[in-house]
Amino acid sequence: MAVQPKLKDFPRIRRAVTFYRVASIITGVLLLLLCTEMILKYTPIGLELELGGAQGFLALVPAGTVTAVNLSTGVLIVHGWFYVVYLASDIHLWSLMRWPFTRFVLIALGGVIPFLSFFLEARIAREVTAYLAEREAQAAADQQSVEAAH
Repeated sequence: MAVQPKLKDFPRIRRAVTFYRVASIITGVLLLLLCTEMILKYTPIGLELELGGAQGFLALVPAGTVTAVNLSTGVLIVHGWFYVVYLASDIHLWSLMRWPFTRFVLIALGGVIPFLSFFLEARIAREVTAYLAEREAQAAADQQSVEAAH
């Protein structure tokens, strides 16, 4: 029989799944921004996003000609650091739920494969919520049967 989470950890699991959901959505949005930025920069379009330059407050300029704040690089850096936060949320939820390592790897891929984090976020949240409800109902039924036996 697989190792199951402890009932006393259920409140921590609920907080962990909430943190995971937020981190998953933010990471997914940043990954889509990063993909868009890479397409703009490394295709024949050849553009980067500049903040506060000669072209105005926010402008697309030819790659390599950014003279102010390079938001394209900023998106790359922010996604990279937030992916670390996403992995931390993944590790926390994975360890509390006592899932196999392959599950951790699948969830970790959500931060590097476009759109996967959105699908996983919905699926993981639904599975964890259902699991917790089922285990709590079973614990309540077991408690009632113990009380009825006395």
